[in-house]
Amino acid sequence: MLIKLFIIIMLLLIVGSLFSALFFLIKDKGQGRRTARALTFRISLSIGLFLLLLLGYYTGVIGQPHP
Repeated sequence: MLIKLFIIIMLLLIVGSLFSALFFLIKDKGQGRRTARALTFRISLSIGLFLLLLLGYYTGVIGQPHP
């Protein structure tokens, strides 16, 4: 149950970072560095979540999918 909650929080952070990048893109009119930082943070979170899911699958914390 704890791993599911952590995955949901990570997904919400990823979506929040994506929307903050959109906000910075509109506000700075494409001239600022904040958009790139927000997108870099989103990519880092996505890679971290992917590695966490792989680790959870291989260690057995995340079970086999149901048929």
